[in-house]
Amino acid sequence: MTDPIADAAARKGSAELLVLATLADAEMHGYDLCRTIAERSKGVLTFRVASIYPVLYRLEDRGWIEGTWRQVGGRRRRMYRLTAAGRKALVQKRTRWSSFVGALSRAAGLRHA
Repeated sequence: MTDPIADAAARKGSAELLVLATLADAEMHGYDLCRTIAERSKGVLTFRVASIYPVLYRLEDRGWIEGTWRQVGGRRRRMYRLTAAGRKALVQKRTRWSSFVGALSRAAGLRHA
């Protein structure tokens, strides 16, 4: 059984990295971001559309992503893309997370399957 509080904390702490990494591959709107993250993580990491938008707004305020309104499939959607500053931030976040996960794995005695 999963602990919903711990799962929520893990998602919150990793949300920026996940959004930046996903947008590094393609321009997307909020729903596609949520779906792609869930698919890549095989359903382990899931975000509700309502919870992803505060992350998107924060990243846009920092200049790491840029959103533009477009017609997609007959609907008006805000499409997001990574900026040059966002690519730099992604490199830094990946480095920090890699160090953190490595340290956590060593400390907890985790091994790759």
